[in-house]
Amino acid sequence: MIIDAHHHLWEFNTSDYAWMDDSMSILKQDYLPGKLEKQLAVAGVSGTIVIQARQNLEETRWLLKLAEENSFIKGVVGWVDLRSDQLEEQLEVFGGNPKLVGIRHVIHDEPDDDFMLRPAFVNGIEKLGSYGLTYDLLLFPKHLEKAVELVSMFPDQKFVLDHISKPRIKARILAPWRDDLESLALQSNVWCKISGLVTEADLKNWKYEDFIPYLDVVMGAFGTDRIMLGSDWPVCRLAGEYKEIIDISMKYFENYSHTEKAKVFRLNCSDFYDFDLP
Repeated sequence: MIIDAHHHLWEFNTSDYAWMDDSMSILKQDYLPGKLEKQLAVAGVSGTIVIQARQNLEETRWLLKLAEENSFIKGVVGWVDLRSDQLEEQLEVFGGNPKLVGIRHVIHDEPDDDFMLRPAFVNGIEKLGSYGLTYDLLLFPKHLEKAVELVSMFPDQKFVLDHISKPRIKARILAPWRDDLESLALQSNVWCKISGLVTEADLKNWKYEDFIPYLDVVMGAFGTDRIMLGSDWPVCRLAGEYKEIIDISMKYFENYSHTEKAKVFRLNCSDFYDFDLP
């Protein structure tokens, strides 16, 4: 049994998804649960965590509704305005829904590299613990040092790093990403998602071997106790189809023990996001 810890769903429109340029035409369509469910069966995936793609409360409501209607969606990582004076009211509205398992903000699109350390944002992170919510870190490598500062402020708050922080795989560059990721991993309250690799590689000409140096760094830093797998579907379709993406991790971990694979493929995700496995 495999749990996909990271995918998206959307009803496409040009205003909400303006970041999709002409090279991303494959993404400019609706991606709804029925379309994903067909991919899960082929890849042997039995459950998923859906992640916000828009920074508004309406999307959080919509994703929670989809999770209630589709049993394979085990949890929602939504968005609330962590800097808002009305944050607690927003958390009261959503926090009682058991399908809401975490919160994310698209930090790597903020023009201020210190965004996550600003007092208003830090105050928002501080409130998540009382609602049992995790936090997904969406970062570029340049943000990793700042992330160490943030997560060290909240040793009891669970964080997970999305997409291994998007290193420059196509250019085959490891430094300083490697050292900074290892520093973040020293914080025991941080997990890491193996996701989003193919879209940082050569989209049309990537091969499995391109990812090994990066996966080796992640494994050395986080070990099998704090890693989970994510497809990043449908964004991954810029470079490959769902099963191709899942198969990268299947191949990398094929010689690990049954116990280690169980942790990476499903148990770490269910422990982190606190949902029951079937």
